[in-house]
Amino acid sequence: MSVLQFLTTVHFGHGLRRELPKLLTQSGVRRPLFVTDKGVIRAGVFRQAIDAMPGAETLPVFDDTPVNPTEAAAAAGARLYRDEGCDGVVGIGGGAALDLAKAIAVLATHAPPLWNYCNRHAKPLPIDSAPPVVLLPTTAGTGSEVGRSAVIVFDNGVKAGVRCPDLVTAAICDPELTFGLPPSITASTGMDALAHCIETYCSPTINPPADAISLDGMQRIFASLERAVANGSDAEARFDMMMGSLEGAISFQKGMGAVHALSHPIGARGFHHGTLNAILLPHVLACNRDWLGAKWDTIRRQAGWDEGTDPAAAIAALNGRIGLPPRLRDIGVAEADLAAVAREALDDNAHKTNPRPLTESDYFQLLSAAY
Repeated sequence: MSVLQFLTTVHFGHGLRRELPKLLTQSGVRRPLFVTDKGVIRAGVFRQAIDAMPGAETLPVFDDTPVNPTEAAAAAGARLYRDEGCDGVVGIGGGAALDLAKAIAVLATHAPPLWNYCNRHAKPLPIDSAPPVVLLPTTAGTGSEVGRSAVIVFDNGVKAGVRCPDLVTAAICDPELTFGLPPSITASTGMDALAHCIETYCSPTINPPADAISLDGMQRIFASLERAVANGSDAEARFDMMMGSLEGAISFQKGMGAVHALSHPIGARGFHHGTLNAILLPHVLACNRDWLGAKWDTIRRQAGWDEGTDPAAAIAALNGRIGLPPRLRDIGVAEADLAAVAREALDDNAHKTNPRPLTESDYFQLLSAAY
């Protein structure tokens, strides 16, 4: 058995962003640093998230969040935190902003470089004195609000996690913050969440509670994703998408697989994580088919598909229906990078828990098929 960890306090429901002032007061935070991105601000979602907080417009905001959060951005955010005399961090946005908020909290009270705290470091240093962190997701994708790590592109070019399972003081999951998401972002982030549920379920690690959680998340996403893409104001679909996203991330403790072993090194080259996961998932499922046993049909049943349906082919068709690109070449991945990505995948922690043991040659074949 693995260590069972279900740590984060989550306030989940429509309108619960109103709890933010109370949670900050309970945590002793008087001057938080808001971490978000310019798109969330332009869309009015940042204002919506803080609308219950008096005087929020006078507080410092770090909005230089890259598509894939970086060590350099975390260092810049930590400098702003110290310069402004902050005593807590509030992350508002998609997975990039939430992961960056965690990393900023680490560097606010721990000496750089951030790499010293990475789970790929030979001897990672402990994180033991970070400020309070409250996270409000505005997408239903990464589940970073309950994830055990902050996934960062480090200065050395590696995309990996800073393991910080105890860092987040509380999360507020208000599905209303996702109502304004464009269909394309709803689709790519939703497939990210689905990939998390499927990969954690397929992981050979023994953790029945996490399996049950990932299966519930899978079922919710299969039932709701196309509805949310078609109608962003479908409150029930948005609720289930956000819950499925959270459940996929709770199950991360089982480990993931080849989808993430590949999407991390490609993402370090500047590509959107959820879109990569969507493109890679059908190919990885097909590759793992003979190692999944009864799980293959369980995935089919959770999706509500007829007996005999091929989940890999059906997920590729789902990508097409919600407008996602079918191939890596369609988003600008360079064919010349595939060999290097295949090598780098072997060093990613997700490689260790893929159901089928894979070689560098196997990874290259997967990438070629997805290209």
